[in-house]
Amino acid sequence: MPHSSLIFDFLAFNGMMLLIGFAIECLCGWPNRLFKAIGHPVSWIGLLISWCDSSWNSASATASHRRRTGIYTLILCVSVTGLAALIVTYALTYHIDIEAVEIFLAGLACWPFLAGRSLYSHVRAVHIPLEQKDIASARHAVSMIVGRDTTELEEAGICSAAIESLAENSSDGVVAPLFWGLIAGLPGLYIYKSINTLDSMIGYKSEKYIDFGRASAKCDDGVNFLPARLTGLIFCVCSFHPIRAIKIMFRDASQHVSPNAGWPESALAGSINVELGGPRHYAFGISEAAYINAGGEKANRQKLKQALNAYRSGLGMICLILAGIVLAIEA
Repeated sequence: MPHSSLIFDFLAFNGMMLLIGFAIECLCGWPNRLFKAIGHPVSWIGLLISWCDSSWNSASATASHRRRTGIYTLILCVSVTGLAALIVTYALTYHIDIEAVEIFLAGLACWPFLAGRSLYSHVRAVHIPLEQKDIASARHAVSMIVGRDTTELEEAGICSAAIESLAENSSDGVVAPLFWGLIAGLPGLYIYKSINTLDSMIGYKSEKYIDFGRASAKCDDGVNFLPARLTGLIFCVCSFHPIRAIKIMFRDASQHVSPNAGWPESALAGSINVELGGPRHYAFGISEAAYINAGGEKANRQKLKQALNAYRSGLGMICLILAGIVLAIEA
């Protein structure tokens, strides 16, 4: 019993901590004034990854050497972020005697690593110029959230890219950080963001990164396995057409090139009945991809607005789930 009680106390603390951090992020995002003053913790991780990339990812090195230094990069970044989380946790646990203050400060420590409002703002920044028929500005806005070439995209391509990014990053930026933060506290949250940032920066199949980023990409696939499927289920439950969303999710998720991204993307596609996927243009060439919800309506600004509304409903459900977990444990 004592062991189970400690586990429940740990989960309850993590749940309350994450609720506070998530609420702050949904209300404030990450203010521009704060970003200009100190940057952003994820960008600090990015600086470390960039240093490893420039120092260890030599174009003249063999494939095996690149794979080895890619593993070193993964270990270094995970170690640094994990150590930072342990230091923060130690400082909160052993130097603050008032539990409410400890939970609030832990919530502040979670805040930068959650992206509920930030993701919404970035995708809404694509929708606003489309409403004004400003294709050039919409292309620029979508280029900030996707890695593909957006210079020739028209409205359908812009909206499809934005909806896909919204779905995938609902898992990467919201559900997965909360999942690992609940299970493993601040170290779980920080380490997850480190792995996910590694994947977003070096986890490509281009000539430069196919070996160096291999370990990070595989690790990212592993840590996102459950959260991606949970995100898909959340989109299905929040849908006005849950049966269709579930059907499309289980039918099309495996057609995606990613073992995880297909779950939230196909769930959202089924929820709002939009066709996603297909060939994508990148700097290194064309990436062939299957269509998700083939035969659905073509993406447009109305579908993008529906996707944003579905996302907001999902955020509300996530808050209810977290609160429910805390109440269930405390009961």
